[in-house]
Amino acid sequence: MISKKLDEQIERIGQMERRLERVHDVLERLDAVLDEYESVQDDLQALDQYLGSPEWRADCRAAEAGRLPSDMPRGVLSEDGIWNLLERRREIGDRLRDSATSAC
Repeated sequence: MISKKLDEQIERIGQMERRLERVHDVLERLDAVLDEYESVQDDLQALDQYLGSPEWRADCRAAEAGRLPSDMPRGVLSEDGIWNLLERRREIGDRLRDSATSAC
C-alpha cells in the first residue's frame, strides 16, 4: 500500500508535469507568433510613415472625390484604422514587457 505522503508526491509531480507541458506548448506557439510579428515590422513602419503623409492626404482626397474604384478596400485611408493598429502594437509591447518583468 502506498503511503499518503507518496500519494501526495505523485499527485504533485503529475500536476507540475501538466503545468510544464502547458507552459512549454504556449511558449512554442508564442515564439512562432513572435517570428511572424517580426516579419511584419517593415509593414508597420511603412504604415506609420504613410499615415498623415502627403501621399496619404492625396489618397484621401482622391477617395473623397470619387476617383477610386468603389469596390476598392480603403481601410488605410481611415485615420483611426492605422492609428488604432499602431496603438494596439504599443499596448501589446507593453503587455509583453510587463509579463516578462513580472516573471522574474
